[in-house]
Amino acid sequence: MSDVAETKPDPTTAVEEHQPETTATGEGEKTVTETAVDAAKDAAETAKDTAAKTSDSVFSMFGGGPKKEKKEETEEGADEPSGSSKAQQAEENDDEAPESPDVHFEPVIRLTEKVETKTNEELEEQSFKMRAKLFKFDRESKEWKERGTGDVRLLKHKENQKTRLVMRRDKTLKVCANHYIVPDMKLSPNVGSDRSWVWNAAADVSEGEPEAQTLAIRFANSENANLFKEAFEKAQQENEKLFNAEE
Repeated sequence: MSDVAETKPDPTTAVEEHQPETTATGEGEKTVTETAVDAAKDAAETAKDTAAKTSDSVFSMFGGGPKKEKKEETEEGADEPSGSSKAQQAEENDDEAPESPDVHFEPVIRLTEKVETKTNEELEEQSFKMRAKLFKFDRESKEWKERGTGDVRLLKHKENQKTRLVMRRDKTLKVCANHYIVPDMKLSPNVGSDRSWVWNAAADVSEGEPEAQTLAIRFANSENANLFKEAFEKAQQENEKLFNAEE
């Protein structure tokens, strides 16, 4: 046996030295489990941010991406005038615009001068006018044929004072009756009508050459027919005096 006494460990102290270390759970400190949960949350948020950035990059390649804030548009358009301001500025610019000079351009092609058409009625005065329809008796077919509808007129020459009957068709103004009212003419009522008259013209020149024609004229009513008869017979009497004076 040695002189030095062997020292034996204290059982209570030995137990305390071999206990595993634990994390204190005092105020402001976390356990190992809570620390792991927080680390997992941080990793999830980091992955989410990375995915969002990747999605924005993909959308931007094809013209997409997050919408721009209206604030930027407002700031960009803040300096531009409104619609009413633009209209007011345009009106002011129009008022201030200088007057354009009076420029005259000569025509490239000159139109021909207006040609006056003579009707041989320039030296005549109209003494009667009435709308009517004229017919001509065709000797070959022995039937009446319509010559035209228009105004029948009695024209008195200013120099020799003779009166002639002239009738032109509507629209075309083609002559369908043209002869002097001579003393041997006689108006006869048409059979079965009180608004129509028949007479013989020895020298009607409506076709160019003097030609004997049997003519009939019809008016809208008997009153107009009687007015025509009065004017016709009056002109006939005046012409008879003139023709006798020439003989």
